[in-house]
Amino acid sequence: MLLLLPAVASFFLFLVLPMLAVLDQSFRIFEPGRIGSKEGAALTTENYTELILPVYARYFIQTYLLAFCAAAIAIFIAFPIAYCVARRASPLARKAAISALIGLMFLSALVRVYSIDLTFGSVGIFGRIMSAAGINTNNYLYIDFVVIAGLLHYAIPMSILVLIGAIQNLNPRLAEAAQSLGASAAKTHITVTLPLCIRGLVSAFLVSMTIGVSAFVIPLILGRGRVLFISNLIYSRFGEVANYPSGAAISIVMLVLSLLLIFVMSRIATSFDRQ
Repeated sequence: MLLLLPAVASFFLFLVLPMLAVLDQSFRIFEPGRIGSKEGAALTTENYTELILPVYARYFIQTYLLAFCAAAIAIFIAFPIAYCVARRASPLARKAAISALIGLMFLSALVRVYSIDLTFGSVGIFGRIMSAAGINTNNYLYIDFVVIAGLLHYAIPMSILVLIGAIQNLNPRLAEAAQSLGASAAKTHITVTLPLCIRGLVSAFLVSMTIGVSAFVIPLILGRGRVLFISNLIYSRFGEVANYPSGAAISIVMLVLSLLLIFVMSRIATSFDRQ
C-alpha cells in the first residue's frame, strides 16, 4: 500500500483535482469581456442546456461519427497485419515490424498531417486524379474522407501494436484442434480466433476511437474549416473567446460520452466472452 501512495497522489494531484476544477468552472456564469468566470460567480446550468442547440450537435456528430469510422477501418486493416506479424513472421521480422511501428508513432504530427494533405488535398496527387475524374474535392464527403485518412495515420499503427499482444497470448492449439475436427481454415479463423481476440479488438477499437475523438490538428488542417471536432470547439472557447465555463461544460460532456462508450464496448466484450 505504501508503494501505491506516490502513484495515487500523482493521480489525484494531476488528474482528479484539475477535473474537479473544470467541473466547478462548468457551472459558473460567464461575463463577456472577462477571461473565465469571476471569483465567486453564481452557479448556473446554462452552459449545459445550451449544448442542446443543433449547432453543437453538429460538432458532436462529426467527431464521434468520423472517429468511429476511422476506428472500424483501422481494426479491419490492422488485424490481418497483426496476425501475420504475430503468427507468420520470423522472430527477426517480428522485432523489425514492431520497431518500425513504434518508430512511426514518434513521427511528428504535423509531418503526418501535411503528408496526407499533400497526397489527398486539393493540390495533392490523389486530389488531382479525383478532379480529373469529375469528383468535387471540396464537398463534405471528400473532406470527411481526407480527415478519416488522417486519423488512420494514428489508429492503424496503434491498433496493430495492441492486437499483436492479444494474438500472441492466444493458444494456437485451439485453432489446430478445430481444424483437426474438420473445420476449414476460414471457419476456424471466424469461429475460434476472432472470438478469442474480442477483448484485444475492443481495446484496439477504444484506443483508436480515443485518438480520433481527441484529435485537434487533423480536423483543423485537413477539415479546411468545414469539418471541426469537439477539441477544436473547446480550444475556441478557452483560447479565443475566453469563455472558460462553456469550454469546461463541453469538456465534461465529452468526458461523459467517452466513458459511456467505454462502458458499452466493455459490456459487449463481456457478452461475447460469456458466449
